[in-house]
Amino acid sequence: MMEISGLPEELWQLILSYLHLPDLGRCSLVCRAWYELILSLDKTRWRQLCLGCIEYRHPNWPNQPDVEPQSWRETFKQHYLASKTWTKNTQDLESSNCFYLFRRRKDRRLLCVGTGCEFDSLRAALATASPYDRIVLLPGVYEEYNEVVLKVPVEIVGQGKLGDVALLVSFDQHCPTTRLCNVVFMPARFTPVLYKTTSGYVQFDNCNFENGQLQIHAPGTCQVKFCTFSQSSIHFHSVALCILENCEFTGSENASVTVEGCPTSDWNWACKHLTRLAKSYSVSMQVSDPAFCSMTKQERWRNSPVGTVKAHEIVVEEERNNLLSASRAQAMFDSASKDAEFRENLRTAKEEEYPALDSNSSDSDLHSEDEESDQAVYKLSYQAHSLRHMLTNVMHSRLQSNRLHALQRDLKLKSLQQELQQDKEAQSLANSLQGCIIRQCLFRDGKGGIFIYSRGQAKLEGSIFRDLTYAVRCIQNSKVIMLKNDIHHCKASGIFLRLSAGGLIANNNIHSNCEAGVDIRKGANPLVLCNKIHSGLRSGIVVVGNGKGIIRSNQIYGNKEAGIYILYNGNPAVSGNYIFQGLAAGIAVNENGRGQITENVICENQWGGADIRHGGDPVLKNNMIACGYSDGVVVGECGKGLIEGNTIYGNKGCGVWMMSSSLPHVTNNQISHNSIYGVAVFCHKDDASDYPANQGGNENFHEEREGASWENDLDSEDEYLASRHPISVALVELNSINHNGASGLYIKSSEALNIIANVIHANRNNGVAVLQSTQLTCIANNSISCNSLGGVLVEAECQVELRGNGIYDNSSHGIVSKGDGIIVENDIIGNHRCGLQLLQAADMKVTKNRIQSFRDYGIALFDQAKGLVQENLIFQGRSKKSILQPISNTEDCIVQNNILLTLKKRFDVECMLMNPPARPHIEGTAPGSSMATSSQKISKVTRVDRGCHNQGSIFCAIL
Repeated sequence: MMEISGLPEELWQLILSYLHLPDLGRCSLVCRAWYELILSLDKTRWRQLCLGCIEYRHPNWPNQPDVEPQSWRETFKQHYLASKTWTKNTQDLESSNCFYLFRRRKDRRLLCVGTGCEFDSLRAALATASPYDRIVLLPGVYEEYNEVVLKVPVEIVGQGKLGDVALLVSFDQHCPTTRLCNVVFMPARFTPVLYKTTSGYVQFDNCNFENGQLQIHAPGTCQVKFCTFSQSSIHFHSVALCILENCEFTGSENASVTVEGCPTSDWNWACKHLTRLAKSYSVSMQVSDPAFCSMTKQERWRNSPVGTVKAHEIVVEEERNNLLSASRAQAMFDSASKDAEFRENLRTAKEEEYPALDSNSSDSDLHSEDEESDQAVYKLSYQAHSLRHMLTNVMHSRLQSNRLHALQRDLKLKSLQQELQQDKEAQSLANSLQGCIIRQCLFRDGKGGIFIYSRGQAKLEGSIFRDLTYAVRCIQNSKVIMLKNDIHHCKASGIFLRLSAGGLIANNNIHSNCEAGVDIRKGANPLVLCNKIHSGLRSGIVVVGNGKGIIRSNQIYGNKEAGIYILYNGNPAVSGNYIFQGLAAGIAVNENGRGQITENVICENQWGGADIRHGGDPVLKNNMIACGYSDGVVVGECGKGLIEGNTIYGNKGCGVWMMSSSLPHVTNNQISHNSIYGVAVFCHKDDASDYPANQGGNENFHEEREGASWENDLDSEDEYLASRHPISVALVELNSINHNGASGLYIKSSEALNIIANVIHANRNNGVAVLQSTQLTCIANNSISCNSLGGVLVEAECQVELRGNGIYDNSSHGIVSKGDGIIVENDIIGNHRCGLQLLQAADMKVTKNRIQSFRDYGIALFDQAKGLVQENLIFQGRSKKSILQPISNTEDCIVQNNILLTLKKRFDVECMLMNPPARPHIEGTAPGSSMATSSQKISKVTRVDRGCHNQGSIFCAIL
């Protein structure tokens, strides 16, 4: 051999490109320099050898034939090794460890079949073949009129291009192993079965199957590679392990691949070789998908639509990457089709609709400059009450609690690798190798892709399913593992699971299907992780008829109906998903659906972020529901559920919209900067027509209606009920409702309602407006402050109970009532108009309140107002006005035993709300809410009758 340095490398590459495979192998053994030179031929000679072999096709056929492999030489090597798998079934003798030294090498004959050859028919060649002989078929059509039984291991190879050799034969394999390559299978006249094996291993390379079936029965196995199935199918029966890779299935009349029966424990000899092949591929599948998580943390923030952080945004005040806002979700949605538009919409929503407010903007906007200096003397300190920690947060528009720190940390879209590290069950499923493994295949233009039933198991990796009726159906306790598949334009649902089916559906791109992307029914319980589910003509995911499942870390967007739709006792666990830009609701829970819906980002949906109706009873907890084009949370007719710890921000409708026929428990939510009401409760008859009748959509679930009568899982039912606090009246408690575009709470209800311990602050209308309340509305222990109109408005014929509230610094009257009920033990302080007005036919019992107004009367009684006003403590402002009561209604409205106080010193101002402390009083919520010390108690008061407001001021001694 010549020295390699004698010629330029480019010239050597040109010379070596003419060598055949054996010569290239010999050259690579000369020395390291020659070895590296042979390796440098990867994109030239090695590529020619790989693509020129009739046994193989392009390594990325049929899905990505334009994408080259990393190494053509390595690809060619793997093809060659795989083609020899069928010969590896020799049984090792256990009698002697050294007996292999005397093993005789197999002598393989070459048998030619065709015109002018030794054999004119395939049957004749098979009759004389010895084990492992190679039968070569010349171009032509070979037909057999009876079933051909393979009794010895042989290799059958067609000569010429694929399509030159056609077999009209039905094979029945009775030998341990066989290989068929480069032939076209067509059905014989007497049966549609093209090939069947019940015990042996068969390997198909680069074949076409037309209008027929392959049947593989356990313990038989197979490997099918680079094959085309036209109106053909494969049936697997209880197989332990089979591999289909780089195949194309078109025009199927039923399912292209059917997997039936539990994988057998009786493994064929070839399973260990197939396992090694499958594991080598699984390692490459573990590399993260750049489409899902290509952006670094810094890049996500650099591309974030937030820009500069304004004071009204929901922010944890630490560093910039701690931003807790719906806008942070979209920073990772760079692969969505409307990414730029979404960012612009978010920016517009924040900069135009909600102008920047400084930390005390709501307060400063309510006071004019000429009032501030005078009012400072009379303004009482009320921020020591037990909801101070919530009030401070909303005044600064910041969320400081530990719960929201945790929410900010957890609301990140996790990669599949992170999910697998945390979830051992998912990791086990992803690594499992049982049943049928299908990878890098194409299923198109037919009825069904893969059908798995009767405890069958299949694993699908890197395949494409398009233009089918359905992609995958998995039923009857079967299991499917789907990784990195593309499923789109199905005429029904993309993935359909029912009858206790399960498995893992992860890292798939599921889009543009006519029904749901993933349909989970009748006890099915899969893991659905890290998928993109988008652009569907119906819902993204549907959970129906006692369906369960864990739905986590998915991107669900752009679907025509609900992103996730739960009904008929569906009960999934939905967490950590980004659900955005849907054309209906983000999550809809209907028809007795349930579910644990936690820590999701739900934004930019056309209808409600979460929509609950008709017996829907989910746990909706710690979600970010933001920037929707309608309401944040909708609780429609007969809706229920626990709505807790959510951030409901910047929606163009209401924060929470409820019907009076619903029974939700709304607690501990941050409801702010929504365009209309913070929380609205509407009478079903009067206002139901103002909103869509069913924000969830109109999915067709007629065959699952019987699911409502199924027996629930008793263990899960007990656990579900134990985690819930039962309520008999709709309850709104411990929420922060602030900076909304209309009233904080708007009530037109036909049923009882409890509003307990909320902070209702800086809303652009009344804090609480009760316009209709035929049953009692209980408003207790709330802090209602700095709202643009009054604190509480009660219209005629409404029944309310106002007890223990703190009503502070509202721009109009503290309380205006035209209805009936009681007002007891409230602090009504610092409001710009009257502390309390009773108008028209109001009939209220007003007792034991502390009332102060800067410019106006503490209590004003007009028209035909009647009731009892007694034992109230009234602090007189600069105007010295206390109680206004026209002479005409003195008989119907009794005013007696009220205490009038004139304050002269700042010390007096500070002490007035110490015994008891400023309301509301909520036990155990904050320090400093206990009773004042005995030295600060009011030891002596002067009581006056109802007419003393005309006799001058009455003083109180504070000892």
